[in-house]
Amino acid sequence: MIYEVTIGNKTSRVELKRVESENVAGAWRCTLDGREFPADVRATQEGSLSILLDGRSYEVKQEITAGETNILVSNQRFVVAVRDPRSLRSRRAAESGGQGPKRITAPMPGKVVRILAPPGTEVEAGQPILVIEAMKMQNELKSPKKGVVKKLTVSEGAAVEAGQALGEVE
Repeated sequence: MIYEVTIGNKTSRVELKRVESENVAGAWRCTLDGREFPADVRATQEGSLSILLDGRSYEVKQEITAGETNILVSNQRFVVAVRDPRSLRSRRAAESGGQGPKRITAPMPGKVVRILAPPGTEVEAGQPILVIEAMKMQNELKSPKKGVVKKLTVSEGAAVEAGQALGEVE
């Protein structure tokens, strides 16, 4: 299995191969940007793995929210994007890349409680643009790409519906 994993602004190529061994049930060979690492991987519960890598043990958990995927490693949170370069959906997403304006849409109905990046603000991919409150939970909506906030179609205090266009980053 080959994946492209992006953490922050760094994209790495990760190749995983299960090692057939009678002695080790969870053995994997992991190649990260050409460097090979043997790993022992065990699923401890849904969305959680215990990984033994170079003699060190790591507890790895996956969190999926409305707009992003987070990986927690020893209580450190990393925003990640994992892409299978062989899948049609991944190739199409890569082709559309950062070209052209990208819309910011509401993932759920709620109320805009704060605007963090007004129009004209330069933003990085994944940087929070605004905060929506839904069912007493606040959710940051993040920039889909690096660029400039071209427009916001809502103001603080505005009620929004799921799927409503809230702004654009160009």
